[in-house]
Amino acid sequence: MKVAIVDDHQLFRKSLAHLLNSFDDIEVVFQANNGRDFLDKLNEFKIDLVLLDIQMPEMDGYQTCRVLRDKYPDIFVLIISQLTTKESIHKVMELGAHGFFTKNSDPEQLQGAIMSVKENGYYFGQELGNVIREVMLWENKKPEENGSIVIDEDLLTTREIEIIKFVSNGSSSREISDMLKINVRTVESHRRHILEKTKAKNFIGVVIFALKHQLIAIDEI
Repeated sequence: MKVAIVDDHQLFRKSLAHLLNSFDDIEVVFQANNGRDFLDKLNEFKIDLVLLDIQMPEMDGYQTCRVLRDKYPDIFVLIISQLTTKESIHKVMELGAHGFFTKNSDPEQLQGAIMSVKENGYYFGQELGNVIREVMLWENKKPEENGSIVIDEDLLTTREIEIIKFVSNGSSSREISDMLKINVRTVESHRRHILEKTKAKNFIGVVIFALKHQLIAIDEI
């Protein structure tokens, strides 16, 4: 798993690189101190995933994430930040980040987060689940701009909604296949169909879509 780190704090960045290089199957290819520096280096190096801070000079994490999702959609984006306000997390999720990891988390959990993104296409840790609950409660208190949004009640099948619920609790495709007694490829096929139907950028977006349209409840994540 080839990884880049983008953070303007040099000591944190180098310490994080040292930690990641100690993990099996993870290699830090390069580091950058802001989004502009990072995008310039992407012309020289190929990576699978970027650990991206939000608050940086010149080009912040929001701007960088937007460019990545538009021009480099195959690169996974894992936000790693100490900024955990509802507004900031809501914004990076809408931009299509594949997960969020707080700088206050246990460093040993980071390896699992990266491998979750690699294997499942998302990292849905406890911190992000808590933030999403807060975001949805905050969203529900905002006045409706265009009235209630109505979707086709047959848009998603019962099985697809069931899979979304498992995903929102952090289950991998393998774990879902075991619980539902179906093939992993069948789970992956369902996931692709769910993304197409909801037009979400990734499965975090799918969970938010399901919450907004009351397909799952906040207390189920």
